Amino acid sequence: MLVPRSEGSTGRLRSLCLVTRHPDTARIVRPLEHAGFSVSQAIPEDLAGDGTTPPANVIILDFRDVPAAAVSALARAFGEAAVIFALVPDEQLDRVAPDTPVDDFALLSAQPAELARRVERAFWRRHGVDSENFVRCGALSIDLSNYRVTVDGETIVLTFKEYELLRFLAMNGGRVFTREQLLNRVWGYDYFGGARTVDVHIRRIRAKIEIHGHAFIETVRNVGYRLSPDARPEPAG
Repeated sequence: MLVPRSEGSTGRLRSLCLVTRHPDTARIVRPLEHAGFSVSQAIPEDLAGDGTTPPANVIILDFRDVPAAAVSALARAFGEAAVIFALVPDEQLDRVAPDTPVDDFALLSAQPAELARRVERAFWRRHGVDSENFVRCGALSIDLSNYRVTVDGETIVLTFKEYELLRFLAMNGGRVFTREQLLNRVWGYDYFGGARTVDVHIRRIRAKIEIHGHAFIETVRNVGYRLSPDARPEPAG
């Protein structure tokens, strides 16, 4: 079994950062906490949008404080790893266009319970994490609370970094990531190893989880990797 660690993105799996200057948003904090999120608060200037690790798995942007250019910058910086949710004043509804780079939105006048449910649904759509903190991809199941991976119910023993890489791919199921993106998201921006590190870990993970005829990790030629329940086995050699 994998030895749990408290630090890192797994430790703040259902974390949420509310970006606002307005005290009237305090009414939504309790319903979000009841939905299982650990809630922190920040002002727009706190988010540099420089490609560093996002402050939480869900970022709620109060559109009264965040201009369109800042929304785009934050989406570019954090959109791969975090759900971007917009809290929109009724009179600014026209700011939410089809191409606005947010996962979902709610009007400021919405009931707190409704907003919390919409945030939870956006989190589920992005990460596929159910109410019991499981991520599933076909026969593959990841118990995020207990750091346990199974295939067809059989426990798979992974190193911590193998687990983190698999967890990241699973929580972004179907999305293709380059080796450089995986290095940044899993190893961190201060890691100086090369892309071969990702290839080695992918090979080791495949050897452990792709049993009983299953294949989960797909190589996208000249791009990178993604997790898919419909992946085809890699050719031998």
